[in-house]
Amino acid sequence: MSNILVVSATRSEAAHVPAELPLLICGIGKVAASIAVTRSLAAHPDPASVTVINVGTAGALRPSMAGLYVPSVVHQHDISSAALTAMGYPVVDRIELPDGDGSELATGDTFVADPAHRDALAHRAALVDMEGFAIARAAGEFGALCRLVKVVSDEADAQAMDWPARVDAVAGLLGDWLRTHVAVAC
Repeated sequence: MSNILVVSATRSEAAHVPAELPLLICGIGKVAASIAVTRSLAAHPDPASVTVINVGTAGALRPSMAGLYVPSVVHQHDISSAALTAMGYPVVDRIELPDGDGSELATGDTFVADPAHRDALAHRAALVDMEGFAIARAAGEFGALCRLVKVVSDEADAQAMDWPARVDAVAGLLGDWLRTHVAVAC
């Protein structure tokens, strides 16, 4: 189990993570996530041997999305990649992940609760969160494997503001996934 690091933004999302797994609560947003994961991997004697598993909730950007997903791609949606690249400053804004289910996740520091914003993001991905890209990017810098495991908690609309009341029910699915699949990741 020492080569597994489970990362969650909040304790509520990690409420059902098996106690025997190492758990890092990184905080909400890309900056907090990247700092916490970088510190943890920098302190590990062999960070490239670690499998980082980010568990958490996600908003559904499309009406048919429900349940648990293991994204194959994560995008950073709130950076001006095209403009910066055009000026000669290429930006990494997309990461392919191993062993995913084909779904795509958009990560940004905006809590998406507006249907217009949701619909704009839906052209690029099916799910949205606030940490996945940063965690995958930090893990990649250390050569660590990263998997994102996301469970839909809301439809990224006004009802998303009820997230605190919904998180425990969906967090159980994350714990179940870890109990079933973590041996595969070792």
